[in-house]
Order: sequence, then structure tokens, then C-alpha cells
Amino acid sequence: MSKEKPCVCIVVENLPVPLDRRVWQESCALRDAGHEVVVICPRMRDFTEPEEIIDGIQVYRHWISEEAGAISGFFREYCSALWGEFRLLWKAWRRHRFDILHLCNPPDLLFLVAAPYKLTGTRIIYDVHDVCPEMFEAKFGKRGLLYWAVRTAEWCTHFFADVVIATNESVRDIAIGRGGQSSDNVFVVRTAPQIANTGVEPDFSLKKGRRYLVGYVGVMGNADGVRYIVEAAHHLVHGQGRDDIQFLLMGSGPEHDALVALRDKLGLGRFVELPGRVSNEFLFAALQTMDLGVSSDPINPYNHHCTMNKVLEYMAFAKPQVMFDLKEGRFSAGDAACYVPENSAEALGQAIVKTLDDPGACERMGRLGHERFHTQLNWEKSVKQLEAAYARALG
Repeated sequence: MSKEKPCVCIVVENLPVPLDRRVWQESCALRDAGHEVVVICPRMRDFTEPEEIIDGIQVYRHWISEEAGAISGFFREYCSALWGEFRLLWKAWRRHRFDILHLCNPPDLLFLVAAPYKLTGTRIIYDVHDVCPEMFEAKFGKRGLLYWAVRTAEWCTHFFADVVIATNESVRDIAIGRGGQSSDNVFVVRTAPQIANTGVEPDFSLKKGRRYLVGYVGVMGNADGVRYIVEAAHHLVHGQGRDDIQFLLMGSGPEHDALVALRDKLGLGRFVELPGRVSNEFLFAALQTMDLGVSSDPINPYNHHCTMNKVLEYMAFAKPQVMFDLKEGRFSAGDAACYVPENSAEALGQAIVKTLDDPGACERMGRLGHERFHTQLNWEKSVKQLEAAYARALG
């Protein structure tokens, strides 16, 4: 390379940095490895500065129409995002002359703005956060012309990519099979939270005087299944008379207001808190206080391929957890979770009380999860794979 310090430009459409933890951790790891790092992302969720430098990383943000939930909304969202990315990529190219374009899906449309730079010799890395065809099918419940359009976009992105980064082995298998990638060009960089301090003090006021605190951490969209937790709370509180459990559901997203309305409709205002997006200080104290974590992502072909951040965060804090029985969820948590075999709020609620009422199982699950997270699933291992992917891309 002609430059002593290779430059990488990371493009992400569905979340801003530093809110997108995976992208931000990758950015910081690449910076620490000696790269100049530029990130292009949307202006949203209180991150609205169009241009700033954060911890030595140049961030450019573009306007986006909305966070879509329907097909027409996705069309507006993606068109506005692609236009913003096109403009900011040109600005980044003029200022930084990046050597690598690192494309983070969803959607699998970023090849459209990346293709011109491929002609200049820029290397393309395709970072598969979500398997988009399966995600599309899970959102809309069917296959059709648009599903196959999404499959085509996925193939096109693989076609332009020099190296692929997968979040887990399931995604790696798709990249090699459906994407036609050579196994030597696909690297598994697992998502793993960096928790600076798991020794924070618990905040028992979060329990609201109840014996147990059950928590959720994550996005609240129509594919995340948080409604199952609210309905499970209804089943436990009003169906079984369990007034000893407090629920704390942390996170934001397009379904947050609907979930608050559902909570109030079901008469759960005293039992279920939905504070929205919280600070790291609040989050860590809550994770320390929780007796049980819940992962409510429903069973479907898309979620079977996903590694959920929340699962690993519960493990980092040695918390037992309950989740629907997903392939990659079971791989991550192992014996640290209780698995629910069907998408049912009542079954989820029964698993919650069964686990809480067995303190020996809770202690064992929390301990095993903590050990597994720190020995097998920590971010330091993923950084080595990320560096190997970049070494491959740079030749």
C-alpha cells in the first residue's frame, strides 16, 4: 500500500454510531490496529450531528426518512439512505481516499453505492449482520417477488465483496453456499459486548419492593417479540396472581409506544416498566440487579441465524435466562438458559416462574454462562478474526 496507515470506510444504514455497538466495537478495534477509520451512518435516535470526530474516528451522518415497518416505508427509508450514503461516500473519498469499504447490512443494497469505488481498486468487505431474505420472510410472513428481489440483492453484494464477515457459523454457511464465497474469504467475527465493569453496585429500587426483577435489553421492533414478554407478565400477574415479579424492559424502537399502550391496556402499569433507551450506567446497574434475563425473539428461520447481544449481556453478568429455542441462541447460551419450544406468551411465562422458583438452577445457569462468555465468546477473540479478515482483504 502507498499509505502507511490504511483507511477504512464503514457504512451502516440501520443504526447510528456509537449506538450500534457491533459497528462501534469494530471501528475502535480497527483504529487500535492502526487503521484510519471513517464511519457513514444515519442521523437518528438522538445522534443528529452531521459530522463529528469521536475517539479519533471520523463520523459522517445523513438524513433518513424513517424507521420503516411496512413495504412502502422501507422504500422511502432505503431511497433516502442510499442517497445520503452516495453523497457522504463521495465526500469521504475526496477527503480520505479509503482503501477498504466495509458494508454492514441490512439492507443488502449497499453494493449500489459501493460499486463505483470497486473500479478504483478499493477492497470491499461485506459484514453480514442479518440474513436479509430470512428477515424479510419473518417480517411479512411469505415469499413472493419482493423476497426474490432481496435474494438477488444479497447475491449482488456477495458478488462485489472481496471478503465476508459473518456473525456466526450459520451465517458463514449461507455465505459459502448461497453466496458462492470461497471458505478462505469468510471470517466469523462473533458479536460480543464489551462490558467495562460488571462489578457495579445493584440498584434494588428497580425491583419496586418485589422479590424478583426480570429484565429485557434490546431493540423493540415488530420482529423482536417483546409483546410476548408483556403478555407473559399479564398471564403471571392476572392469571396466576404472581405479584412478586417486576419486569424492566429496556430499549427503544418502532414498537415501543405500542408496547406501552399494550401494557396499560392489560393493567400492568405497576408491574412492567418500559423506560426506553437508557444510559450505560443505568443498564449495568439493572443487569447487576436482575434475577433473570429474557430473550423474546420468536422462533423463525431468520432468528435461528442470529446471535443476540442480549443473550451475551446476560451471560456477562452471570444471569440465568429464558429464551425461545433458537439454533444460534442455544449455541451462545448453552446450559445457561431455559429454552421455550414454542412461540407462546403463556409458555414463556411458565418458563420464567419455573426458573425463578429454582434458586439452585438460577445459580448454576448464571455461573455457566459467565464462564462461557469469558472463555469462549469474548470480544477479544472476535478482534483476532476481524484483523485476519482485514489482512486477507489487504492482501
